[in-house]
Amino acid sequence: MIRSEQAGKVAVLTIDAPDSRNALTLDLSAQLAAEVARAEADQGTHALVVTGAPPSFCAGADLSALGEAKEEGLRAIYEGFLSVARCKLPTIAAVGGAAVGAGLNLALAADVRLAGPRAKFIARFLELGLHPGGGMTWMLQRAVGRQRAIAMTLFGEVLDAPAAEAARLTMRTVDGDHEQLLEAALALAAPATEAPRELVIATKASMRATAAEPDHEAAVNIEIAPQLASLDSPEFAERLNRLRSRISGDSAGRAIK
Repeated sequence: MIRSEQAGKVAVLTIDAPDSRNALTLDLSAQLAAEVARAEADQGTHALVVTGAPPSFCAGADLSALGEAKEEGLRAIYEGFLSVARCKLPTIAAVGGAAVGAGLNLALAADVRLAGPRAKFIARFLELGLHPGGGMTWMLQRAVGRQRAIAMTLFGEVLDAPAAEAARLTMRTVDGDHEQLLEAALALAAPATEAPRELVIATKASMRATAAEPDHEAAVNIEIAPQLASLDSPEFAERLNRLRSRISGDSAGRAIK
């Protein structure tokens, strides 16, 4: 099952199938996609954390499902992690154990990855006699560069938590147990929960757009319309007034002293 919990303005989605080390079945992928869609539709949710019930993160796609899959079945399995990749909200993968195959894809689909000390990142497609799928070769090369991606995909290199951090596959490693890993993910998400939701969504959209642009001027042009919209927003006016009041108060306090 996919457990969905709300931690303030953050949706925490947990793949909870310990008997299969959280392997993605057709049903679990559909559930994950549905929960991502629910979080996107919820005006009280500003960010999303995806994780796996300990001790695994996600052992990949269920092998029996893969063995029977044709194109339609493969795309249905992809839908779980692709829903995370497409999510308009900021996403964090809290990887506390092995992320294998489609589980590696799920971790790669998130905007930011945090690792626990027992995290491992394993491609394993070729070991199974299986071609990579779901856009893994594209995502992995963008995350760690071509040489490291080839080492992981063609030569079977496994990255543990320190190696993943050194390769910039993860933002950092969080010492401690699964609860501490989730606490770190929620702390990372906190600023997005404090900003206006539509501003968070617009900023992520701009970052996606500017990542594909070749020059600075193109990025300026992408950002100008949403920045102008934010300047006209009541949230900006309110926060600007609060900032001015605080600055005035601080100045008055210094003058009295």
